[in-house]
Amino acid sequence: MDFDFGPDDTAFREEARGWLAAHLVGEYAAAAGTGGPGSEHQGFAVRRAWERELGRAGWIGLGWDDRATGHGNRHATLTQQVVWAEEYARAAAPARVGHIGENLLAPTLIAHGSPEQRRRFLPAVARGEQLWCQGYSEPEAGSDLAAVRTVAVPDGAAGGHRVTGQKVWTSLAREADWCFVLARTEPGSRRHHGLSFLLVPMDQPGRIEVRPIRQMSGTSEFNEVFFDGARAEECVGGEGNGWRVAMGLLALERGVSTLVQQIGFAAELDRVVRAAVTTGAVTDPVLRERLVRQWAELRTMRWNALCTLGAGAGAGAPSVAKLLWGGWHKRLGELAVAVRGAAGAVGPADWSAKAPYELDEAQRLFLFSRSDTIYGGSDEIQRNIIAERVLGLPRETG
Repeated sequence: MDFDFGPDDTAFREEARGWLAAHLVGEYAAAAGTGGPGSEHQGFAVRRAWERELGRAGWIGLGWDDRATGHGNRHATLTQQVVWAEEYARAAAPARVGHIGENLLAPTLIAHGSPEQRRRFLPAVARGEQLWCQGYSEPEAGSDLAAVRTVAVPDGAAGGHRVTGQKVWTSLAREADWCFVLARTEPGSRRHHGLSFLLVPMDQPGRIEVRPIRQMSGTSEFNEVFFDGARAEECVGGEGNGWRVAMGLLALERGVSTLVQQIGFAAELDRVVRAAVTTGAVTDPVLRERLVRQWAELRTMRWNALCTLGAGAGAGAPSVAKLLWGGWHKRLGELAVAVRGAAGAVGPADWSAKAPYELDEAQRLFLFSRSDTIYGGSDEIQRNIIAERVLGLPRETG
């Protein structure tokens, strides 16, 4: 596939750049760059208002293959989606709060949902009015998703299901309006059999409890969620077909959004390089070699993602992508502290300006990126998938 930008892409870039310049003003401009890794708590109210601003202008749902049903906003080609992501990063716009609904839930409904479900949920996501979170991992079922124990039973004459169980590492659980939940709907079923993909409204006092998980970075992006007979109003893809729907969603999680993520990575790398120049660390041959390697690996990841999208993702492509960026970002976090020398390990010099031991941007990146090789499927799980499904190696026994 040809990923060169053509005249239409250039016009699209000019439109995107002009719109961002005209609308990133006032409180939105003040929130520029907020909400990145380890700081998703920053400026959330403003960022939610910004999400609605994006929706009103039609910038949400660019990649939805939903032109026939018409529930999204403007449609954009793959190269135009990349253009939008590049301009968004260049403008240092606030980190998005609607990613899960736009890039995970919506394409899943387009692929597996009923027409009624698409009509009910997609317009609100496209307007930036409805936020979603993901109810997959559990205390005993993290990377091994097929081990989920959350159960859902039919809700009698009312229809739907009643969900009971616990989910963990749930981003945006405190702010989300809805949660898509993988639950066991067939009593006695095991592994990937008997699972269903359910849609649960989060506003159910007494039925849903959210407990923030304080991380070593001092922030609480992730949460535990407890369901006690919470009502699930929709089942996507049919009861018992949850594993197929869930796997389709995980593939989406590592599609075009991977390119968008890499643009943010490039901005982080630029900041680390500038810090190395400022501190003089760039003259250290070992650190300089690590910086060059980070740059080269990021370029490689970009072309790998573009080629994968152009050729059509193979069985192991999402796992390869996750292995590449997870380790890369973790190493970047280590570099962000290393280039500052001893100063990278201590708090701010001006104690009157900040509370003692408050982390700066580089320190948050270092601590938060330790999780990159774990969440979204650990490195060990990704290597197993590649070994078994791509290379055809025998499954582990015992």
